[in-house]
Amino acid sequence: MEHRPPVHVGPAYPASRLAKALTTAASHDDPDVRRAAERRATSWLRVLGGMGDGTLTIGSRTPVRDLPPWVTPEVVHGGFATGAAAAGGPLRPHEIELIERHGLRADRGSLYSHHLTETGLSHLSALLDSGGYALDQPEQAALLTVVWLLRAGDTAAALRLLSALDPFGASLCLTPRPAPVVDLPEGSVFRWSVADVRAGLERVAREPAPQPTAQREALRVWNPFADRALAHWWETVENGVVDSRRSKGWEARGADLLEEYGRLAAEHTLCSKHRDPEENLGILLAALRETLSEEGLGARRRGLLRHAVGSMVAKRGVPGSAEHTALRDAQAAQAAPPTHDAFATVLLGRLSAFAANSGLADPESVLTPLSPSEAREFDVPEVTTIPTPLRERVERAVIAPLDTLVERGLIPSAEVLASLVPTLAATAEAAAIDDPALNRLVAAHHRAFAARRSLLLLNLSSQVRREELPWVREAAPHHATDDLRRSAARTLITRLGETTLTRFPGTITPNPLVRELNGLAGTAGSPVRFVEELAADIFMRDFSAKFVRAAKVAAELLSDGLYTRYYGIDTARVLALDEKHDPAGFAALCVERAHDPEWSVPGNGTIIEQAQILTTHNLAALTLSGARPADGWVEAARRAHLHTVRLVETLPKVFDVLAHVKNAAFAWRQTVFLLSLCPLEEQRASLKWMSHLSERQPAHVRDRLAPALAGLRAVVEGRPPDSDGGTVFLGWTTRPHWMPAIAPGALRSPQGPT
Repeated sequence: MEHRPPVHVGPAYPASRLAKALTTAASHDDPDVRRAAERRATSWLRVLGGMGDGTLTIGSRTPVRDLPPWVTPEVVHGGFATGAAAAGGPLRPHEIELIERHGLRADRGSLYSHHLTETGLSHLSALLDSGGYALDQPEQAALLTVVWLLRAGDTAAALRLLSALDPFGASLCLTPRPAPVVDLPEGSVFRWSVADVRAGLERVAREPAPQPTAQREALRVWNPFADRALAHWWETVENGVVDSRRSKGWEARGADLLEEYGRLAAEHTLCSKHRDPEENLGILLAALRETLSEEGLGARRRGLLRHAVGSMVAKRGVPGSAEHTALRDAQAAQAAPPTHDAFATVLLGRLSAFAANSGLADPESVLTPLSPSEAREFDVPEVTTIPTPLRERVERAVIAPLDTLVERGLIPSAEVLASLVPTLAATAEAAAIDDPALNRLVAAHHRAFAARRSLLLLNLSSQVRREELPWVREAAPHHATDDLRRSAARTLITRLGETTLTRFPGTITPNPLVRELNGLAGTAGSPVRFVEELAADIFMRDFSAKFVRAAKVAAELLSDGLYTRYYGIDTARVLALDEKHDPAGFAALCVERAHDPEWSVPGNGTIIEQAQILTTHNLAALTLSGARPADGWVEAARRAHLHTVRLVETLPKVFDVLAHVKNAAFAWRQTVFLLSLCPLEEQRASLKWMSHLSERQPAHVRDRLAPALAGLRAVVEGRPPDSDGGTVFLGWTTRPHWMPAIAPGALRSPQGPT
C-alpha cells in the first residue's frame, strides 16, 4: 500500500470562495444578493485570518483555539470554521428584550448573572414548564438544564455545569428564544414552516403587478370604447336605419369621442386592431371624422357604417341591452382577475393567526375562496379561488407523516428526507422520559444539535457527539434507559429504512441521514453501524473501524450471491478482517481492489468506491435493521434501475458528465444489491424487463447501458461479468471512462474502468 503524502488544508479553497463572494457583492443586480455575498466575504476573511495567525486549525474537531468541543463553531461552506462561536455575536432580540425589561447593562455578562438570580431562575423555570421556547443553538439548552437539575435536587450536577459555563457566560447566548409551543401528532413532520411560507409570500406581495397583456388591454380599454362609439351611432337609428337622425349635441359628443380615442391610442399601445380601417371600430371612427368634416358623410362611407353597426349589434346586441350587458360583464370579470400580489397579501393576513415556527395541520383552512370582507378590502371579486401557484406554496407547510409528504412530492430526495429526520429522532430520544419538561428539553436540544453544521475533519477525527456537551452529560443520569426508548429508536430506524428503500432506492444514503441513523442505533443498542460517504479530495486512505464492521455485516448477509459475484467480493477474506489488531487491513483490501492507484483525487475515488461496494453503503445495515421496500425487493430494484436510466439520459446535456456517470454507477450498485435479495426467477424476469425498457430508450442510453446489462446478465446465469461484452459498471476511474466514450449506434467493447 502506497504511503500517503502529508495532508493539510491550505488557503487556496478559502481564497477562491472569498474571491467569488467579493465578485458577487460588487456586481450582482439584486441588493439582497449583494448583501448576502458581503456577509460571506466577511466570513471567509475571518477564515483566512485565523489560518494565517494560527487561531484556526482546519481539519481538527476543535478548530478554534480556546473554544472547547461543546461550543458550536460558526461554520461556512466546506466545513471551514470562521473562528467565531455560533452562539456568540451581537445580542439576540430576546436577549435585548430581557435586558430592557429588567434594566440590565446591555451585555451578556449581566444577562448571565441575572439568570442566576431568583427572578431569572423563575423566568427560565416558567419557560421550561410551558415549552414555549426554541433552541437556535445547542448552547441555549444549558441554563434550562441547570434549572431542571436544581428542581430535580441534583445541585452537584447543576454546579458542575455552571462551572463549565461560567467562562463563556459573557460571550455566548445560553438562553432559549421564546416561541409558541409546537405539538406535532406522533410520527408527523413538516418540511416548510409557516414562517418559510410567509417569507415566500412576502416576496410575491412585493412584486409589482404584471404588465397588462394585449388581451387585458382589449377587454379593459378598447371593448368599452367600441361600445361607446357604437352607442353614439345607435342614437342616429330610426326605423332600423343608421344615420337617419341626429339629436342636439350629437356632433359635439362625437368630437369628444374622437378626442378620447386619440388619448387612449397614445396611452395604450399593446393592441393594434383598432387602427385597422377595415375593422368595425375603425369604420365607426372614420365615419364620425367624415361626418364632422366640411364635406360631410359620403354615400360610400355611410354604406360601410351601416354594415359595421349591423354586424356589431347582431354579434353582441344593442349597447345597454341585457344580452350586451351580460357579455361585457363576463369579459370584464375575465379582464380583472386579482393579481398574485393581491392574493399573497390576503394569504399573509390569514397566516398571521398561525405559529410561525410550526407547520399547518389543515392548509385548506387557509385556502378557502375570498370572503366578502376580503373582497371589499382588496377590491377583488367575491368567492375568487386562490391561484394554484400560491396554493402550492401554502400546502408545502402541511403537517403529515413522512410517507404522505413523499407522496405529495414534498420530499423529493433522500437529502430532503434527512433534513426532517431530527424531528422524528428527537421524539424517539425523549420517548422514555416521563417528566414533560425534560422530555421537551431533550427533544428540542436534539433538533438543535442535529442542525449543527459538520466540520471538515482529517485524521479519522469524529464530529463532536451530543454526550460530550456538559449539559447533556449532567442530565443523562436522569434519563430513563428502559425498553421504551430503545424500542422507539429501533422502530424509527426500520421506518426510515423502509422509506429510503421504497422511495429512493437509486440514491445512496446522505451523510446527514447516516448521522441520525447512527445516533438511533446507539440509542437502540444495535450493533449495526452506518457509514458516511467520504470526500475524495481530502481522503487519507484510512477507514475507521465501523467500515470494517459494515463490510462484515454485508458479507454475512449476501454470502455468495449475485452482488458478491458481480463485484468479485471474497466474502471469506472480508469476514477474516480484524479491525482490532489490523485496522489497516480493510484499507489495504480496498486499495488492492482499486488496483493500487497513484495518489490523486480520482485514485482516492476508486478506493472509496470499493469501500462502498464492500459495505453496500448502508443497504445491508438497513436490511438487517428490519427495513423492507413496501412493494418488495424486485420493484425497488426496478425503480433503482429507472433512476440509473434517467441519469444516463442526461449525459449529452449536462456539464459535469463524469459526476453523472458516477451517480449512475451508484444507482446501478443499488439495483444489483436489491436484485441480489430476489429469487433467481425474479432476477431473470427483471433482466428481461430491463432489456425491453432498453429497447424503448434513445440510442445513446441503450448503447451506454448495454455493457452493464450484459455483465449483470452473465452473472445471473453463472458466468463472469466480462463475458459476452459485459463489464462491471463502476463510477470512479483514473482513466477516461468507457461510458461517455461509447458513440450512439456504434457500440464497441468497453474498456472497463480501473
